[in-house]
Amino acid sequence: MGFQTIQYEVADRVATITFNRPDRLNALSPAMIGELRQAYADAEADDDVWILLVTGNGRAFCAGADVGEIPADGRVIYDEPYLSTFAQWEAPQEGTPPFRSMTKPILTAVNGLCCGAGLDLVTTGDIVIASDRAEFFDPHVSIGLVAGRETVRLARALPTTVALRMALMGRHERMSAQRAYELGLVSEVVEHDRLLERAREIAAIVNRNAPLAVRGTRLAIRRGLDLPMYEAEVMAETFRERVVRTDDAKEGPAAFLQKRQPEWKCQ
Repeated sequence: MGFQTIQYEVADRVATITFNRPDRLNALSPAMIGELRQAYADAEADDDVWILLVTGNGRAFCAGADVGEIPADGRVIYDEPYLSTFAQWEAPQEGTPPFRSMTKPILTAVNGLCCGAGLDLVTTGDIVIASDRAEFFDPHVSIGLVAGRETVRLARALPTTVALRMALMGRHERMSAQRAYELGLVSEVVEHDRLLERAREIAAIVNRNAPLAVRGTRLAIRRGLDLPMYEAEVMAETFRERVVRTDDAKEGPAAFLQKRQPEWKCQ
């Protein structure tokens, strides 16, 4: 399908999703949220996609929800009747990929200003890199709103006092890309003009590995974070046992012994 608020392309087994409302600092409108949900579903279902890359056009990555399109009652807009679907009983996800249920890894490349719901792509991304022009903050309390899901996630990704500082300072203080790197919120800071190039390099490196093994490893880590250590270990071993029965699990050792590049079949 054609998208109006995002760009979607697949090449070299990478699905690139680009926020494309630069005039609105890539703020999330209801239409954009719907298109993102479709793009995430398309990438997850496409056998030619092994990794997702999410970035933005313009000087902002994502400025959170578009305040001008928030309903007066503050409710999230859904196409379905009110409370008729499970998603409506969950915490609203807005532009967040369904990271708990999808299998394919998500690489987030923060190209500029990132705040509010835009932070969700940072705290739920599997690999996150940032332009040296990127800045991070959460403006909720500055516009009279409780910082909810976004800062709960931040408090798991940052030291509690740092997350609280960001949440309570609101739009009056911003975190630099370098500071985000020092705190582990992003794993690499890149010269702005090289951001997309570097993101594609990283995606290509991930895709050199066995795709099913990558997905099983990702799931083991993601799902294990919500479990006690022992249960997380047992769950990770079940993923290992499933993948070891695949053709790719045989191809990897064979290629190593024959000193050649493996040919992954994703099966």
